[in-house]
Amino acid sequence: MTSKDFGDLEAAGFSGTAPLFPLPNAVLFPQIVQPLQIFEDRYRAMTADALEGDRLLAMALLKTGWEATVEENDSPIHPVVCLGRITLDQKLEDGRYVLLVRGIARARVISEDTTSRPYRVGQLELLEDRYPQDPVIDRKSRRDELLELFYELYPGDASHQTVQPFLERELGLGALCDLLAYVSHLPAERAASVLAELNVDARSDLVLDEMRSRLRTQQARQRSETFPPDFSVN
Repeated sequence: MTSKDFGDLEAAGFSGTAPLFPLPNAVLFPQIVQPLQIFEDRYRAMTADALEGDRLLAMALLKTGWEATVEENDSPIHPVVCLGRITLDQKLEDGRYVLLVRGIARARVISEDTTSRPYRVGQLELLEDRYPQDPVIDRKSRRDELLELFYELYPGDASHQTVQPFLERELGLGALCDLLAYVSHLPAERAASVLAELNVDARSDLVLDEMRSRLRTQQARQRSETFPPDFSVN
């Protein structure tokens, strides 16, 4: 989260409380805009309340085994969530909502409130990126390496159209890791690990390891698809 984002939250008088929107397979990151479709009654109520208030909600990832308790509103969630603001909303004729939510800040769920609302409400502690004063990596080199791997993994991919406008803003290493984790569609549990890692250097290790692993898998698949080689005409 940037200092501007902290300032925006403080200026808006953020109370430290936000609705929790737990999902089984989606992780929001700061600065990322996520489209959402809201169809369950409890989350329609959550959306209506958010739109009447500060337009904030916290997207959380459900932990493994959520299926057994999801209807009870107490399924375990990963404690680090992403606080987001609804930037665009449309209510459909059947009562569903279509939203665009922009991630603002990492946050930790300190506790959950007991309320009469049909959805969960959390007390949140905002979290900032940590840049160690004595880095164990060269951050510029790491940034270049991540981008090189990304373009090698997705040559000419539509993801470039998503990434390029952000790159023109000279993203810091932490924000770049968030962006690459999002556009690379990491498995939800791995994405949650990236979200939870506040040490930016360590976060870049997680993303780098994932991208290297994907590249090795991709190269192995390509080799297998070209074997056996064509017979020589000689």
